[in-house]
Amino acid sequence: MDPTTLKAWRKAERERLIAARAALAPSVLDSWRRRMDVILERSFPGLARCRFAFCWPIKGEYDARHLARTLRARGALTALPVVVAPKTPLIFREWHPGVDMAMGALNIPYPVGSAEIIPQAVLLPMNGWDPQGYRLGYGAGFFDRTLASLPKRPLTIGVTYELAKMETIHPQSWDIPLDYVVTERGVYRRDPEGLAFLGEPEPGDSKLASPVCYADDNYFKP
Repeated sequence: MDPTTLKAWRKAERERLIAARAALAPSVLDSWRRRMDVILERSFPGLARCRFAFCWPIKGEYDARHLARTLRARGALTALPVVVAPKTPLIFREWHPGVDMAMGALNIPYPVGSAEIIPQAVLLPMNGWDPQGYRLGYGAGFFDRTLASLPKRPLTIGVTYELAKMETIHPQSWDIPLDYVVTERGVYRRDPEGLAFLGEPEPGDSKLASPVCYADDNYFKP
């Protein structure tokens, strides 16, 4: 696609997928959120001892605040992204209940005055996703710029739903695929040939935990 056609196509797909998500009953979204909390907690144990960022949920996205509360109790430091200026990388500021907040673009709150951190892992909501691990976001390109600018790329975990899967997002040179995708179905790992479905972990399931903990060893060192 030429740039103008691609932009229009992505806008239409984004609107379609957000509308499909918004049509879901709150009870369904909450059920999926609880499943994803368990999947993330069991599959990525290193999150409980690292600095990780997540996004304040909007428009029916996976709500990572519940998981963040659980992992903070185990020692994690949690952060939210902050827009500094258009077409520039984001920064991340520590967040927990009680931190001063301001309202930003799309009516998304962000921390004010708390410590700036560099996350070791990022949970990224996805309006759409494809079999190569590429993400359809909101079109501003903030996260691609941010990941490209960091001295060490954090582990990136897309958090989304199965209904948001697309044949392709028609990735461009600036689009960065994510390392993992987690849905209500389970965990996908990005391999050279594309996303590989690992399944949903059970307690003590070493078959799944082994490859996921490999990422844990690489990314969650102090």
